Amino acid sequence: MIGDNPSGGDDQQETTLSRTLDPRWVVGFVDGEGCFSVSIHRNPFAVRAGGWQLHPVFHVYQHLRYRAVLEELVNVFGCGRVRPKGPNSSVATYAVDSLRDLEAAVLPFFERHPLVIKDRDFRLFADIVRGMRRKEHLDPQGFNRLVRLAYSMNEDGKQRSRRLDEIIVGSSETARQAPLGVVPER
Repeated sequence: MIGDNPSGGDDQQETTLSRTLDPRWVVGFVDGEGCFSVSIHRNPFAVRAGGWQLHPVFHVYQHLRYRAVLEELVNVFGCGRVRPKGPNSSVATYAVDSLRDLEAAVLPFFERHPLVIKDRDFRLFADIVRGMRRKEHLDPQGFNRLVRLAYSMNEDGKQRSRRLDEIIVGSSETARQAPLGVVPER
């Protein structure tokens, strides 16, 4: 059925696919089911960073039967994708890992609508994303600063498979300058 509105006009009966989630609901949902993380991987092409690469990702998890809620997050943020968490998992994940999308959509949203439980991790995550957009990770000192921030996230990096001093670019003396969990002042 074609609406009576002129071309380009709103016809609410025809636009029922996407409903807007309340920002406060999104904040609570992300505080419970979301994660701001920065993984650190070996990359032989990242020569200036000692063969390491930083990869920030914003995730929200939910059982596959509630995938529609994650799809709504794509509409809220205007970016990201929803996919299964793994081949045999009953969990889906909404993920945004593009630095441009993180900086343009995710960071401003949570700065306008602050998190409660995950606010500290979000602030560290935002600093890392913006530092990477400024290309700080291509300089050894900037890379080290961003790695230290990443290791101070999510309960001081307790789930990391490598020690901080294995990743820090330069001498082991550099790794001792700022202990794990201490965020250098800017």
